[in-house]
Amino acid sequence: MALRPPVPDVRDRTVWDAVDGAAILAEAEAVLARPAPVLTATAWARTFRDGVRTDYEDAARALRERVTLLVLAAVLTGEVPPKPVRFLDGAIDGLVALAEATTWCWAPHDRHAAGRGEVLADPGDPFLDLGAAEVASLFAWADHVLGPHLELRAPGLRRRLRREVDVRVLTPFERVRDWHWLGLDGDAHNWNPWIHSGVLAAAVLLVDDEERRERLVRLVAEGLEHYVAVLPDDGGVDEGVAYWWHGACRLLECLDLLGETGDLPLPAELIRFPHRMHLGGDAYVNAGDAPARLPLAQPWHVLYRWGRRLSDDEVCAHAVSRAREGGRLVWPEAGLGRALTGLTDPDWRTAEPGGTWLAREEWLPRVQVLVARETAGTARGLTLAVKAGHNGERHNHLDVGSYWVAVDGVPLVADVGQPTYTAASFGPDRYRAWPLRSEWHNVPEPGVTQEPGEASGARDVRVELTASAATLTADLAGAYPGVPRWIRSVRLVRAPHPHVLVTDDDSVRPVRLRHVLAGDVELGDGEAVVAGKLRLSWDPRHTTAELERRPLADPLLRASWGEHLDRLTLVVHDGPARVRLERVR
Repeated sequence: MALRPPVPDVRDRTVWDAVDGAAILAEAEAVLARPAPVLTATAWARTFRDGVRTDYEDAARALRERVTLLVLAAVLTGEVPPKPVRFLDGAIDGLVALAEATTWCWAPHDRHAAGRGEVLADPGDPFLDLGAAEVASLFAWADHVLGPHLELRAPGLRRRLRREVDVRVLTPFERVRDWHWLGLDGDAHNWNPWIHSGVLAAAVLLVDDEERRERLVRLVAEGLEHYVAVLPDDGGVDEGVAYWWHGACRLLECLDLLGETGDLPLPAELIRFPHRMHLGGDAYVNAGDAPARLPLAQPWHVLYRWGRRLSDDEVCAHAVSRAREGGRLVWPEAGLGRALTGLTDPDWRTAEPGGTWLAREEWLPRVQVLVARETAGTARGLTLAVKAGHNGERHNHLDVGSYWVAVDGVPLVADVGQPTYTAASFGPDRYRAWPLRSEWHNVPEPGVTQEPGEASGARDVRVELTASAATLTADLAGAYPGVPRWIRSVRLVRAPHPHVLVTDDDSVRPVRLRHVLAGDVELGDGEAVVAGKLRLSWDPRHTTAELERRPLADPLLRASWGEHLDRLTLVVHDGPARVRLERVR
């Protein structure tokens, strides 16, 4: 088995000298001028001591990104002794720093340390997680593309890289065949392809023993089958768009690396999910743990390549447009292997934006998400997104029946999004975080809030799609304990006067209708205007309005929304519970 990626090593100057690497070289110069991040035991232990996990994980990510940039710069310049080798030496120092680290595992994931009741990792008992897979992939691609120069400058380093990957990743992967992330119980999620992609890169690029390499590749293919088996046939991903890049996209990259040996069935709709959730600009339907604004640092070339392979012009148009908006061919932050494959893809280097991907409406029945636009082919005007679903979804927020309204592609009735992860983010205290609770989503509150669990979900979900309107209707009572019936209808009307109408048909009074609003809010009698662009109106004879401001201290939330969000609560005392939303003309 001779699986080799279509990426030449540093000696092939016909390829690397043709790459425009000015932006990468400028970034590499900048990181060389800064001290390298240091991974400390104290930072790693904070997960267990005070729940802060980002202190260590941010440093680990910064070190990986530093090494990625310096490897890319060393390849682009072709540095080799006896000429100056600043980038090469910087890459070597970073690779050795990672090799010297006690663990590559992120502390919240290390079940071995937690089981021992300790706050430090044991290098003799490695835990194979996302962090370990990331470093294994980095080592594999660095060795593949820069190996000949590493041999010249640092003899023995390549042997060290192989040993560390073997001990920390490949041997545990072979020895333990019931890792929870394999999804043997049918609960495969993004960890499965994320970790398998790192294992596969290491097996293909670092393992010289052909028999062992074949065995590892076979185990990866078998493991990926568990993930493919749970993918909905409509292409939806209940973990949301942000995790599509870590789950579905990494599956695509595994299939690329497997080449002709990869015979896993792939739903063609899977590659359509990102653009189907697009609101406009950098805004996407951010159900679950996702930022409201998707960072541009994604491997858009992977999406483009699969769009071409499956002859999907909309997928290609979306990928090229979003990548070129950032003015970049690749984003090193997304990973070394991804950057290398993007830089050496001639079709991607010459791809030009063109075409549209914004359909009049998109309905994904498995994840029960509807996205509808005032006008097909453009983000201008009103865009409505609404979800039914259940509260047992992966990375779930308590948001059954919530909706988004964007004006000209900018969400104004919004989802708060993912806050910074802590040690409690995936434990029994998950829903103590206010951005995850139902009272901070655009849902009704009939005297009780929503509860977690797959049984806590929408029932009798119906969608009606016509040229003039798009409607989702569902009984939300299952999400609320003790509520026998709660019919919510969310409807985008396109003509003659475009608007969104939200109706809650129930008998509970009073009821609170929550709305998270992004932008300055002007509250008047029976109406509120958001950012001067969207008007919400209601019957003031039966409804009173409460407006409160939520200052944002969390850096992830501030990156999406700035200093604050507002929450409008409409308390319906009697009469119909109905809200109309329309663009301010």
